[in-house]
Amino acid sequence: MIRKIINIDEEKCNGCGACADACHEGAIGMVNGKAKLLRDDYCDGLGDCLPACPTGAITFIEREAAAYDEQAVKANMEKKAKNTKLPCGCPGSQSKTISREHNTLQEDFSQKDIPVSRLSQWPVQIKLVPVNAPYFDGAKLLIAADCTAYAYANFHEEFIKGKITLVGCPKLDSVDYSEKLTQIIANNNIQSVTVVRMEVPCCGGIQNAVITALQNSGKFIPWQVVTISTDGRIIDR
Repeated sequence: MIRKIINIDEEKCNGCGACADACHEGAIGMVNGKAKLLRDDYCDGLGDCLPACPTGAITFIEREAAAYDEQAVKANMEKKAKNTKLPCGCPGSQSKTISREHNTLQEDFSQKDIPVSRLSQWPVQIKLVPVNAPYFDGAKLLIAADCTAYAYANFHEEFIKGKITLVGCPKLDSVDYSEKLTQIIANNNIQSVTVVRMEVPCCGGIQNAVITALQNSGKFIPWQVVTISTDGRIIDR
C-alpha cells in the first residue's frame, strides 16, 4: 500500500540516537552509528521522532510500505522489555557534549585544589561513540587504552583536557578499531590525534589501529604516541 512513512537522510544524521529514544514503537534503531528505519510495519506515521531530531534528518514521504502492525509492535516491545536488564535503558549510547563553562561546583573544586573532570563528551568507548557526533568538528582526538587512565595519576589534566576522548582495550574487546576510527577521521574535521597506550605488548593493537585509520582516511593529520609504564610513568612520547 502507498502510505506516509518516515525517511532518514544518513548524510544529515549525526548519530545522536534521539529519534530512536522518541520512537515508542521501536521502528528506529542505531546501526553503525546511524539512525535506521528497522521495519516499515513498526512505523505508525505519526512522526514523534521528527521534533526530536536536531539536524532535520527525518522527513515524511509517501511510498509503498507495509501497513502499520500494532500487534507486531506490541510483541516486539514486550520482547525488548524481557531482554532489558536496566528498566531505564542504558545511557551508554546516548551521545552528548559536556559543557563545563560557568560550572560553579567545578570552580569551587578548582579553588580548593580538588581535581576536576576534564571530560567533554559522552560516550567515550570506541565501540559506542557515533561516527558523526557534533563534538568531532574541529576536535583534537585522544585515543587511549583504557588502563592508561588508571595507571597515570594526572591523566585528566595532561591528556583529556581540551580533547575528545575515545578509549578501548584491543585485547579484551576483541575487535578491530581501525574501521570505525577511519570513519571518524575521514568524515570529520579532526585537528590532531594523540594515542596513549600502556607499555605492555597487547596495547600495540590500539596504536596499530590508529595508524591504519590515519592511512586509510587519506588525510594528513598531526599525531603522536605516548607510552605509560605499568607503574604510572611516561616512558616515551
